[in-house]
Amino acid sequence: MRIQIINGPNINLLGKREPSIYGSVTFEDFLAELRTHYADVQIDYFQSNIEGELIDKMQQVGFEADGIILNAGAYTHTSIALQDCIRAIKTPVVEVHISNVHAREEFRHKSMISCACKGVILGFGLNSYRLALEALLEG
Repeated sequence: MRIQIINGPNINLLGKREPSIYGSVTFEDFLAELRTHYADVQIDYFQSNIEGELIDKMQQVGFEADGIILNAGAYTHTSIALQDCIRAIKTPVVEVHISNVHAREEFRHKSMISCACKGVILGFGLNSYRLALEALLEG
């Protein structure tokens, strides 16, 4: 099974960025643990701060990967283009967020991509990715 994790803007700063919200673990350290725990699953990783690169990556893997775990960061709340891309590909997409966006600023309460995703997991810290992976593995 092949799962693609795609992270959007500022996720590259995990461990440094607002640790009270996002924690102090880097995504690379978390990813190493995830890959060890799910050694029988190919977990590929991509991060970009650029919306078009996220779309390009989804189009690249969206007809061959078994699932995509997408944390679109702030683009979640603004990007019709990401929504259109998710609808255009075959691979199921699970939207994830590290924080509970509904407990934060009002503008974060609306997702432009949720309606196109298989499901949404949020508020469980980095564990949100593991929960998304479990959901994709179970089909």
